[in-house]
Amino acid sequence: MDKIVLSGLEFYARHGVFDEENTLGARFVVDVELSLPLSEEDVLSQTVDYGEVYDLVRGVMQGERYKLIEALAHHIAAQLLRDQPLVHALTVRVHKPHAPLPGVVRDVYAEVTRHR
Repeated sequence: MDKIVLSGLEFYARHGVFDEENTLGARFVVDVELSLPLSEEDVLSQTVDYGEVYDLVRGVMQGERYKLIEALAHHIAAQLLRDQPLVHALTVRVHKPHAPLPGVVRDVYAEVTRHR
C-alpha cells in the first residue's frame, strides 16, 4: 500500500498525569502515516489534503486535555479514519520528548495503528 507521511508535527500542549504538566505544558511531536492507494492523477480530490490532516491533529493536540499519550494517539487515529475516507490504514505516534522521568530519556512515544 502507498503512504503519505506527516512527520515531526510539533505542538505546545498541556497533556499529562501531573498537575505541573497542566500548568506548565510541554512540547509534543506527532507523526502520522496514512496508507492509501495513491493516484497517478494530479488531482487533490483523489488523495489526502495535508492541510486538513495537520488541522485535525492540531485541534486534538490543543483541545481537550489527555492524561495519557496513548489516549491522545487513539483519538487522533479515530478522527482521521472518520474524516479521511480514502485512508485504508494509519499509524499515529505521539512523542513526549521531555517526559517527567527520574533519568535522562531522549523520547517516549505511544504508537497506534488502525485499519478499516
